[in-house]
Amino acid sequence: MKGAHVAVRGPLAAYASDAAHSRGRLYAEAPSPTRSEFQRDRDRIIHCTAFRRLAHKTQVFVPLDGDHFRTRLTHTIEVGQIARALARALRVDEDLAEAVALAHDLGHTPFGHAGEGALEACMAPFGGFDHNAQALRVVTLLERRYARYDGLDLTWETLEGIVKHNGPLLPGARDEHPLPHPEEPVAGVAGIRPLSRYIEAFDAIFPLDLATFASVEAQAAAQADDIAYIGHDIDDGLRAELFSLDDIARTPFIAGVLAHVRDEHPGLERARVIHELVRRVITAFVEDAIGESLRRLARVSPASADEARRAGEAIVRLSPPMAEAERDIKAFLFANMYRHEKVLGVWERARDAISWLFPAFFENPELMPAEWAAQAVALQDADRAVVVADYIAGMTDRYALNEVKRVFGG
Repeated sequence: MKGAHVAVRGPLAAYASDAAHSRGRLYAEAPSPTRSEFQRDRDRIIHCTAFRRLAHKTQVFVPLDGDHFRTRLTHTIEVGQIARALARALRVDEDLAEAVALAHDLGHTPFGHAGEGALEACMAPFGGFDHNAQALRVVTLLERRYARYDGLDLTWETLEGIVKHNGPLLPGARDEHPLPHPEEPVAGVAGIRPLSRYIEAFDAIFPLDLATFASVEAQAAAQADDIAYIGHDIDDGLRAELFSLDDIARTPFIAGVLAHVRDEHPGLERARVIHELVRRVITAFVEDAIGESLRRLARVSPASADEARRAGEAIVRLSPPMAEAERDIKAFLFANMYRHEKVLGVWERARDAISWLFPAFFENPELMPAEWAAQAVALQDADRAVVVADYIAGMTDRYALNEVKRVFGG
């Protein structure tokens, strides 16, 4: 069977990250007798509070609109599954790829990208807001679970992946970033954003090599994120009847897949056609990413994980034809899903909620719960704004709506 050889786990490649020789943790810890360092990272992420909150944070649809649409948590689980598949085929560490995948959205606000846009606008005078930087704050500062330190004390490799999975954050490496998800803020020139204050401060304490690409494992997680988005946004958009099968068949790649499904299964009911379509789309993108990445690895021939980071180009990528298909699908989803009046109406209300809450808490910190108010009340403007942003970013959709009712009386 085509591709069957990649399903069996074999020895790791020379360019894989080695859990036994990790660059370590900010706070040194004795090794576990039963788990690798990257397994421990994955487990800490799964057990943290921020991970559980993802169950009640929007992906595209507010969960209150229906029980079967993706949330941040279901999206994250799908990304983790695809990241493991890519990592196994590329002979790199699956646990590290999964850890990065499971942590990549921990910094997202309530109400998805609409909420992030609103919080970015509120934070613009105070250094801005970025969900990758917020994820780093979550795992290094805001989680309060352990006796000796704040955060989760993850390994260098996992922290690097959280911060750099989309590419270098400083000039110095040739940038081949994938296109951002269509509802995400577009990055600056050459795809590199201005460096967040928190990432810069943390890097001064625990350097993350911000001018290089991340590990192959982290790149696998980033590619898995794009593939998962495409698959489940098609599925959710069709389920919500924002567009039809014939509508999305206007994109050439989808038209070809759909034609094969209908030829092989004439008269198949719509629900099964959708599931078959989504399954085949995800499979095609995963198999293409594996093939293209293996070709790049053969050409670059990195002898270590660090050589892969310094390759001067991204290694885990789609082939040019599939990258074009990805662009076509994202353009369709942007026009027909993310800008659909039903979605935009919900997003507008979501933006209003955050746009109201931020100034209320900033001007009157005592409106926040006592532990947050105690942190914010004595701080100057920029530092107080960061505390307010931490509080709001950690909210679930439902909690944010309830806060609006509590603070503004409905």
